[in-house]
This record gives sequence, structure tokens and C-alpha cells, in this order.
Amino acid sequence: MLTYQITSTVLGIALAVVILWLVRRDHLHGPYAMWWVGAALAVAVLGSFPRVFDVLAGYLGVSYPPILALILAFALLMIKILTMDLERSRQERHIRRLAQRLAMLEARHPPACDGRPAPDPRGEADPDEIG
Repeated sequence: MLTYQITSTVLGIALAVVILWLVRRDHLHGPYAMWWVGAALAVAVLGSFPRVFDVLAGYLGVSYPPILALILAFALLMIKILTMDLERSRQERHIRRLAQRLAMLEARHPPACDGRPAPDPRGEADPDEIG
């Protein structure tokens, strides 16, 4: 019969192994991996030593210690969602600026539409067209 301590420790270790596998496969990049490895370690440590919640709850004034785990989990999820939105906003701004730069380059050097190469913007004639 497994106790909840062993179960939560095994879950934390399994989560850490999956995260490391994702990093090795290049599906998860460094800063994101550190966040998830930290979460996996927290699950493993707090699952192994549940008395830590009792002590923390006493210091924080929470009368029912198990609810402290839920409060911490919600707080960490909110922080994670906020950092994801910040990163997404940064990426969208970067993509918008790249699109603007591409539009400016295409305005200076329009692409050919009829299959022929675009005229040289420096005004030099193509040697094939001269002869």
C-alpha cells in the first residue's frame, strides 16, 4: 500500500524526468525548464516531508495546513500565466516589427510578379537584356 508521501514523491520525480526528457529533445527551452524543474522538486520535497506545510501554515496563520498547498499552487500558476503573457506580448511585438521591416524592404525592392527578375534598384542593366 502506497502512502501519499511516496505517491507525491514519485509524481515529482516523474515530472522532473519528463521535463529533462523534453529539454534533451529540444521541446522545452532553458528558462521554461527551470520553472518546471523547480515545480517538480517542490512537489517531491513537500510530498516527502508534509510536516513542512504544517510549520509553514503555522507561521503564515493558516489554520488548515492542506489549504496552504492549494493557495501556493494557485499563486504559482498565476505567476506562470503572467510570465507566459509577458513573453507572448514580447514575441508579438517582435513579429510586428519584423513584418514592418519586411514591408519597407519590399517597398524599396518590389518582387517580380511576371516571373522575370526584379529590376536592379541600383539602375544597372542586366547583361542578358543588353545583348
